[in-house]
Amino acid sequence: MANGNHTALSEFILSGLTSDPQLQIPLFVLFLLIYVVTLLGNLLIILIIGVSLQLHTPMYFFLSHLSFSDSCYSTSVTPKMLANFLEDKKTISYPGCVAQFCAAATFGTVEYCLLAVMAYDRYVAICKPLLYVVCMPQRLCALLVTASYIASCLNTVVYSVTVFSLTFCGPPEINHFYCDVPPLLKLSCSDPRLAQVLPAASTAVIMLVTVLTTLISYVYILLAIFKIQSSGGRQKAFFTCTSHLMTVTLFYGSTMFIYLLPSSSFSIDQKKVVSVCYMILIPMLNPMIYSLRNKEVKGALWKVMARERIS
Repeated sequence: MANGNHTALSEFILSGLTSDPQLQIPLFVLFLLIYVVTLLGNLLIILIIGVSLQLHTPMYFFLSHLSFSDSCYSTSVTPKMLANFLEDKKTISYPGCVAQFCAAATFGTVEYCLLAVMAYDRYVAICKPLLYVVCMPQRLCALLVTASYIASCLNTVVYSVTVFSLTFCGPPEINHFYCDVPPLLKLSCSDPRLAQVLPAASTAVIMLVTVLTTLISYVYILLAIFKIQSSGGRQKAFFTCTSHLMTVTLFYGSTMFIYLLPSSSFSIDQKKVVSVCYMILIPMLNPMIYSLRNKEVKGALWKVMARERIS
């Protein structure tokens, strides 16, 4: 394919996290361990919720989908990054770049939506405890999760169509460890303005809706907690939100650092570190946050283990 005097690219070179050859093997081992822990931790959460009847509630239904999303989000970038640590020529094909980008964009957006849905669930549980079963029926929970996936897919379609309709020309190096939009746009030899504006508007709408939903939910939650007269009741009510609040703070904080601050305010190396945080580290930490700080999950885990010993 050609576009004027430019030849379109059939593959890209990913610069990765570092060009230091002495760090390639140590980083490979480190991120391989992180990836294994991520998959095992999230799979364990999904299995525990699936086999434990006491966890068949809206909160854990959403958590199981968050664990699935975390696994897919990490998988969208980590295997290719691990392979590139062991290769001299760190290339990714054009179709592979499209697939990686679409997977990362989809499950990253799903994460945003699910965290907002879980915030609303906590609002109903604390502010309307007597109506919780009525307000959060199984059908509504399924609808909220389905809407999260649909919104994420639509956002990804907007991104992928506008970005990959561009013609990319050399040099083919993407200064990142995965196919991200800003370094891709730098390789464009066609007008990138539509690919800059339209995806940004789509993402801004989703971020605005989800962040506002989360903030408003927690404002009402805090107001409800302050109205509880006993200190024990306040602690119990707040404790049910701490795991979700930690996840929201980590994920929203790191992604907003990248997408809301001006690109000139941080270097590409800083952006890579933050991307590692929300794409690789947070999916590993979420199962730990929800299991270590949750008595119901730990109780269900011990029951499953005891049942296996008996059988």
